[in-house]
Amino acid sequence: MVKTFLMERRSWILFFLFQQLIILFIAYIDTTIPFQSVVYLIFICMIVFSLFLFIRYNKETKFYKRLEEWEDHLDLTSLNESDSPFEKIIEKRITDQTKQLKLIVSQNRMIVEHEKDELLSWIHEVKTPLTAMHLMIERLDDYALKSQLTYEWLRIHLLLDQHLHQKRITFIENDLYLEMLPIKAIITKELKTLQTWCIQKGVGFDIQLEVTEVLSDAKWLAFIIRQLLSNAVKYSDSGDIIIRSYKHDDQTILEIQDFGRGIDSKDLPRIFEKGFTSTTKHDDNASTGMGLYLSKKAAKPLLISINVYSIIGEGTTFALLFPKRNDFVNIIGM
Repeated sequence: MVKTFLMERRSWILFFLFQQLIILFIAYIDTTIPFQSVVYLIFICMIVFSLFLFIRYNKETKFYKRLEEWEDHLDLTSLNESDSPFEKIIEKRITDQTKQLKLIVSQNRMIVEHEKDELLSWIHEVKTPLTAMHLMIERLDDYALKSQLTYEWLRIHLLLDQHLHQKRITFIENDLYLEMLPIKAIITKELKTLQTWCIQKGVGFDIQLEVTEVLSDAKWLAFIIRQLLSNAVKYSDSGDIIIRSYKHDDQTILEIQDFGRGIDSKDLPRIFEKGFTSTTKHDDNASTGMGLYLSKKAAKPLLISINVYSIIGEGTTFALLFPKRNDFVNIIGM
């Protein structure tokens, strides 16, 4: 800030120094003026001018220091009151702009809330005919047609479910209810939904659960597992998907291992990014790039870490690392 102040006042400083040089020059060429007295006077003036700069620095930069430290949260209370007329102009403009921005933000928030409510309402309304469609498909006798229609129904169901949770995830902290959950019951429910798809692809499941219960939120944990299971089925051609749970260092770990196409090592750091699909299979239109992104986002407030290990052409393992029991104090504190 000192350098900025001196740069701002450089014209005054240079003008003052120029005046002192002129006085010295006149005293030097005019023998009637005592040169030493003039030098002494200029020395005194320099000290006084330095003190003047120091005082003005503290006074003039106080407002701008607070302005520089002002955080971008539209709170004007942290700004100092302006003293000079120019500072008052700046303060007025900032106040007016901040009020305008607050108004725009408020209006946009209302619009977004309205659109979110409309979309959630639409999703819930669509679920009714979707359920009826599923019951109609179940009555079909043609197995091949029934299998194809069930698969397409499942795709719509999963996309709607993903979109519903995408809208709710912003307020996930207000929607958490922690309880001891049976892992097998959650997995079985999700596998039942994917059953037709798995039969169509020739995919089975090998469930090995050493740990049978975890402390978490039922709805959001089911959503995370659903995304990982649907990914495992999507990228597996046949064979078993292994689901195992065990304890390691007093921490419950749930793994979902498939033997599908795998993930390229250069893609691994990016798979949880929003909208990222793949660099090796970039033409895969079936991927939305949202499942893993939403899973990671939902896992964060639950203190669940998601690790992934993969070898291209051999398969992928996703591991959910549940927090230790003492760590749940942080969740309850939310």
